[in-house]
Amino acid sequence: MPDWIADERRYLFQNYGRQPIVLDRGEGTRVWDADGNEYLDFVGGLAVNVLGHAHPLVAEAVARQARTLIHTSNLFYTEPMIELARLLVENSCLDRVFFCNSGTEAVEAAIKLARRWGHDTRNGAFEVIATEDGFHGRTMGALAATGTARYREPFEPLPPGFVHVPWNDVDAIRAATTERTVAVLLEPIQGEGGVNIPAPGYLRAVRDWCTERGLLLILDEIQTGIGRTGTLFAYEQEDVEPDVMTLAKGLAGGVPIGAVLAREAVAAHLVPGDHGTTFGANPLAAAAGVATLRHVVEGDLPACAARAGERLVARLRSMEDRLPVVSGVRGRGLLVALSLTSECAGDVVAECRRRGLLVNNVRPNAIRLMPPLTVGDGEIDRACDILESAIAAVTAAPK
Repeated sequence: MPDWIADERRYLFQNYGRQPIVLDRGEGTRVWDADGNEYLDFVGGLAVNVLGHAHPLVAEAVARQARTLIHTSNLFYTEPMIELARLLVENSCLDRVFFCNSGTEAVEAAIKLARRWGHDTRNGAFEVIATEDGFHGRTMGALAATGTARYREPFEPLPPGFVHVPWNDVDAIRAATTERTVAVLLEPIQGEGGVNIPAPGYLRAVRDWCTERGLLLILDEIQTGIGRTGTLFAYEQEDVEPDVMTLAKGLAGGVPIGAVLAREAVAAHLVPGDHGTTFGANPLAAAAGVATLRHVVEGDLPACAARAGERLVARLRSMEDRLPVVSGVRGRGLLVALSLTSECAGDVVAECRRRGLLVNNVRPNAIRLMPPLTVGDGEIDRACDILESAIAAVTAAPK
């Protein structure tokens, strides 16, 4: 049998901190490694696998599309592309869709759209206000918008035109706004920043400020969208409507895709030749997106995520009474983080894996859980039992 991990270390860039297992197959919330070990997967492809692994609707949509038409380029129309765009528009507050291949590409497209809009309507305004601890991607523009200095600094100088202000501070956004400002870019919930929840009224105040000053509000729903937080889009819980929204991750149930949605008056400023992508909206990804989004909407999976999230949060909060290292729980729906008083999250993740549970150390002192929207009550209970025992084992171990 090949030593896949040794081969990975030989042939691939070593820019990931991978867990030392080779995943071989999955079904629903479970995965198996190449040695036959079974795990509960509460990483979910980093909030991608909203329907779980190998969901038959997605698998059949991909297989059916692969037998007919995989790729055409955007020189031509295809039915899956148009159908997915229709579903997104009918189920959101926005009017037009641009498809790409990933979340970071969606952010890049949104930045270009904002700058073109500023060029055309705001005397060339181009600056984007973003927040500290925000995460928007790894390409140069998206990285420049990302609010974590350690991600940006090794790659500077980055493209100019981005201002970072503290999260949950609308006064800081007001103070940072100048005649050069074209947009405010926010995650409704900061995912990679540690599952940071907005203060009550914060997003509403940002929306009002953008309206008052004639700025675009761009919501990055790459991690929070497609039912993850208990509604189809997280903005629905905040009494706001964005001018532009970015999506990716869960949109096609595991097949790579990204999308930018915008109001008609904003989308109209990207004209032929301004932006494009060879693979964006290819029939294979779009067909997977149609199957996924239809099932999420028709099956009311956001409501399922809300109910499952209540159970998950309740189980996690009960650990605070038994484990002194557990300091809190934050999140919405099935995007949840468990806070710890020490930086032992990496050790806890490793111990969970040894016990049959996959979770993510989103911060040195925080564990993130992102199971499929289809997760069952029994799976939540089992995952929490494993997590609690792993934390107890790690914190009881001699240093």
